[in-house]
Amino acid sequence: MVNGMESKILEDLAIFSFLTAHQRRLRTANGPERLNREVHRRSRVAVLFPNEASCLRLVTAIDMEISEDWETGRAYLGLDKY
Repeated sequence: MVNGMESKILEDLAIFSFLTAHQRRLRTANGPERLNREVHRRSRVAVLFPNEASCLRLVTAIDMEISEDWETGRAYLGLDKY
C-alpha cells in the first residue's frame, strides 16, 4: 500500500506548478459540485424519465451547455498569464 501512495506523490504535488491564483480553483471540488447541482435542478422538472436514454440526453445537453459557456464566456482559469 505504501508503494502505491509513494508513486502518486508527484501527481499530487503537480498542482504547485500552476500559478497561485489557479491553485485555489484546482484544489476545490466547486466545479463538479456546481455541475451536479445544475443537473439536479433541471432533472427535478422532468420527474419521471421514460427510459435511461432520455435521462442521458438531458444530462449531456446540460454538460454541453455549461461547456460552451466556459469556452465562450468567462474564463475559469485565465491562461493569458502563461
